[in-house]
Amino acid sequence: MSRLSRDPMISSPVLSRRGFLVTTAGAGLAFSFLTACGTDAGDAASAVVYEPTQWYSIDGTGKVTVNIIRAEMGQHVGTSLARILAEELETPWEKVAIHHVDTDPKWGLMVTGGSWSVWQTYPLYSQAGAAGRQALIEAGAAALGVDVASCSASNGAVVSGEKSISYGEIVAKGVTKTFTPEELGALTLKPVADRKLLGQPVQSLDIVEKTNGAAIYGIDAKVEGMVYACPILPPTRNGSQVDYVFDEPAKSIKGYQQTLVLKDPSGTISGWGMVIADTWWAARKAAEAVTLSYSPGPTTDVSEEALQDRARVLMADASVGSILDTGDTETAPAFRAARTTLDEVYTTATVLHFALEPLNALAEMKDGKMVIHTGNQWQSLVLPWLAAALEMPETDIVLKTYRLGGGFGRRLNGDYAIGAALAAKELGKPVKMVMTREDDSRFDSVRSPSVQRMRLAADRDGKVIAMEQHVAAGWPTEVMAPFFMPPGANGVPYDPFAINGANHWYSVGAHKVRAISNDLANQTFRPGWLRSVGPGFTNWALESFMDEAAHKLSRDPVDFRLSLLTGEGRNAGTAPNSVGGALRQAEVVRRCAEKAGWGSALPADTGLGLATSFGQERDMPTWIACAARVRVNRATGQPTVEKLTLVADAGTIVDPDGALAQMEGAALWGLSMALFEGTEFENGEVKARNLGAYTPLRLADTPELDISFVPSTEVPVGLGEPATTVVAPAIGNAIFNAVGARLRHIPITAAAVKAAI
Repeated sequence: MSRLSRDPMISSPVLSRRGFLVTTAGAGLAFSFLTACGTDAGDAASAVVYEPTQWYSIDGTGKVTVNIIRAEMGQHVGTSLARILAEELETPWEKVAIHHVDTDPKWGLMVTGGSWSVWQTYPLYSQAGAAGRQALIEAGAAALGVDVASCSASNGAVVSGEKSISYGEIVAKGVTKTFTPEELGALTLKPVADRKLLGQPVQSLDIVEKTNGAAIYGIDAKVEGMVYACPILPPTRNGSQVDYVFDEPAKSIKGYQQTLVLKDPSGTISGWGMVIADTWWAARKAAEAVTLSYSPGPTTDVSEEALQDRARVLMADASVGSILDTGDTETAPAFRAARTTLDEVYTTATVLHFALEPLNALAEMKDGKMVIHTGNQWQSLVLPWLAAALEMPETDIVLKTYRLGGGFGRRLNGDYAIGAALAAKELGKPVKMVMTREDDSRFDSVRSPSVQRMRLAADRDGKVIAMEQHVAAGWPTEVMAPFFMPPGANGVPYDPFAINGANHWYSVGAHKVRAISNDLANQTFRPGWLRSVGPGFTNWALESFMDEAAHKLSRDPVDFRLSLLTGEGRNAGTAPNSVGGALRQAEVVRRCAEKAGWGSALPADTGLGLATSFGQERDMPTWIACAARVRVNRATGQPTVEKLTLVADAGTIVDPDGALAQMEGAALWGLSMALFEGTEFENGEVKARNLGAYTPLRLADTPELDISFVPSTEVPVGLGEPATTVVAPAIGNAIFNAVGARLRHIPITAAAVKAAI
């Protein structure tokens, strides 16, 4: 989007509202900067830089710039991660800045997803901050002429008795010490009691630019001499081929240049056409006038029903799928000996990401490298695709970093960057591609529809002795990142992100989990990772089923869960990430039930339902529970969620405000997918493509939220997704408690509730 546009009818520039904000904010920033730092001495000091590790630098003014490899999509990830480093470095927050870096092999794995950012970065940045602190103490002691043992670091300075020297002064004198990996690992971190930044309120470092319009998103990117592109997508996601192009009607459109048929050696975007024009609006208009004739792929007739039917066929074949290692997986003897059994099937619909910033990318050859300007969540995954598509080395490709106007997992799949890059290579000039909202939805990497079968066996005393969960869905990791697929207990690889959550922490005796790849789904679309990924549907089935099992066994649903969260055997937890195991999950269940008023009287047709989970992944559990209070209109079946109570144990809370925001956003997304979001496949493509048909949660339907955290000093784990996983089953369980209607499909509709009453 242009910040400074020119009206063809007048000669003076016309500022947009966004442009005005940027211009005035920039002027204010320049004035304050020149007033505060506009001296030669200040410039010289800022030019002196010390880098204890590659993750940050300190200049001669004491300013600390932290390098961030995670994508910023509204979650203030830079603030959270910089805070970890600043805590150990012992530097004042007002001296900290962040820099979102472009791709470079030295950064290692660049990915933002799975609620991994804080969890993966915490040990790395803690050590990096401690390294800088140690180096500055040693250099500061030398500068002060005192013994190192007499020195400590405090608030950006090295102190020895009455003497002190600031970090900036130390850097200006010269510091050269670096650290080996072994030295970094041996550093002593600050005691929990001495922390000043972690868990305390601070100003997010990117608030100003996000609120004054200065933040730059991929869709804002511009370079000199670029042309615009609008893609024409084939009738099937895979396997379509262009037979011919008829663009005669487009030649009368002002600004239209030509239509390319992209040849992609990587196979990522087969059958794409790309309309090139002077402006994007001209490209879009021309795209509507251009006709591409196709030989489509084999999935043009696939429907949502066909996808679900295929899942059921695969599930019925016991030889299909991967068996996860859950300890004792041989359940047949237990089921034969059972006094009580329960066997139910649960399903979920196709879900779109629907980020507000449509997919976009700008590609240009610059200084012998293909430079791509876009917002992306998994640069390390996309670079090899680009290398294969462009037939050039990864080292000659750079992904420039921009903010994301929504990611939620869609931008883990960087297929959209390939179209712009191939067009730029063919034309020999910069190409900026922006997709329409409808095309963005058509080729979204949707969350696959799923089918799950749940089975449970209990003995004559009502004790659970066996449990099974069979999950069939499209597998994003199989399609896009097969190197992330470990072998199951039967040697068959599985997609962990399509089955996480089923390998739960309940002690249920023999426990069998089977992950099944829906091959028809994989062929029809490119399955994607969507906020919460597998647990968004595995936990819907699991926690709905646990509620059904409790009622079947005449147990209170909360007491039933607590009786199974005993922390025995493999559910005891291990250091460092899951210390306490299932006992910590039991604690969030207790707290949540108590806060929500479990067992208290409720108005007619109003119910309280509870669900719990460990969040995203078993080796980085975020223990969480949700209680939903739901009122149901018996005449229409319409459920209204009045309140959601959530309790989480995420270990050390690094950024309280960010943690709360993540919980709020995740919970509301869970609510949205439970009652409002969902589409279906029709003729090989999604049916809903814009907000007229796809209806996420509206403000009027947002309930009261009561969110709290269990105080903890354990390892910090993820908070971006766990709350998403518990809301739908809590709502379903509440509806049952309100009117006796048991729902086994999401999204839950009023018609389905009315039919089940």
